[in-house]
Amino acid sequence: MTILKWMGGAMLAALILYGLNQYGLEPLREQIKSLGVFAPLGIALLRGVSIILPILPSTAYLLLAGTLLGFKTGVATVVIADLLFCQAAFFIARSYGRKPVKKLIGEQAMERVESFNKNQLEDNLFMMTGLLMTGLFDFVSYAIGLSGTPWRRFAPALILSVVISDPPLVALGAGILEGGKVILGFAILGIFGLAITRLITQRSQKSAID
Repeated sequence: MTILKWMGGAMLAALILYGLNQYGLEPLREQIKSLGVFAPLGIALLRGVSIILPILPSTAYLLLAGTLLGFKTGVATVVIADLLFCQAAFFIARSYGRKPVKKLIGEQAMERVESFNKNQLEDNLFMMTGLLMTGLFDFVSYAIGLSGTPWRRFAPALILSVVISDPPLVALGAGILEGGKVILGFAILGIFGLAITRLITQRSQKSAID
């Protein structure tokens, strides 16, 4: 599954680069803008499908949003998508249980989901938030739903994680191609902070399992 996600991400990146090389950034953006509300909606739906079906790459859509929509619109698009679809994954797991979730996402993805249930996430807001800030947030959303965690405890962790983790990667997509030093600097600092948070969370997760 990890290989499939990386392949999917690489293919998406290749398509973006092909489009940029073939048409140039500004003409491509103009074509995207001509779609109006359907451009952000399309990226939001792609991002959402990658959350509900974790075999698809999701991080690439953050870069895509920044590249094609710009920083502000890109952030708004992916934040809304993440809040909606992560909650959808949570409620699917909470409402229907393990068997339907396993049929939906597959056996290998279910094994990853089950691995998070060993951490008793419902009792650890810090770890819940930290794991939702990693690239495995889709699996974590299912796991938290299966754990019986109340929505009122899941929602604040989700909001905090999305607000912190989405902007740096969108900024990276926007900053590199726009040449915006401030945006790019923010992106690098944000990604560095996310890396530290992920390291701390992984250590906490390992301690919880032990």
